[in-house]
Amino acid sequence: MSNPVQENRQRASGRVVRDLHPAVYLGLVGLTLWLGLAIWGFGYDGQTDYLLAIVSGFLFIAVAIPSTLALMVHHQKSSHERKSSGEASFQEWMTGDFDTWQDRVKGRNAAVEVLLPMAAIAIGMTAFAIVLYFTQVGS
Repeated sequence: MSNPVQENRQRASGRVVRDLHPAVYLGLVGLTLWLGLAIWGFGYDGQTDYLLAIVSGFLFIAVAIPSTLALMVHHQKSSHERKSSGEASFQEWMTGDFDTWQDRVKGRNAAVEVLLPMAAIAIGMTAFAIVLYFTQVGS
């Protein structure tokens, strides 16, 4: 037995995708770079620099591995597969439905749900670095 609510949503929205748009991945990379810059706000003395370098290395690895895998998949697709996939613009992707293993959500909601945790971490770390800058003693 099928769910009539989901059938109506599928008919109303002509485009249903299962992959995130590349702009969402670029947003994640940008937020990770922002986080990397924010953590260096804690490097006010020489004692923390090596720890910040280690954390920066972890952030680099967290971006490099998925990026490398995505590039490998992109290069393994034939030119015919790339043309037939019909990559939609970000605006079209956001207005369409995004299929998850639990439900279908709007593309804009999926993008917010993916980007929000990293944005919260980057903004929070920036706020902590600003507070540390204005409250550090002895400089």
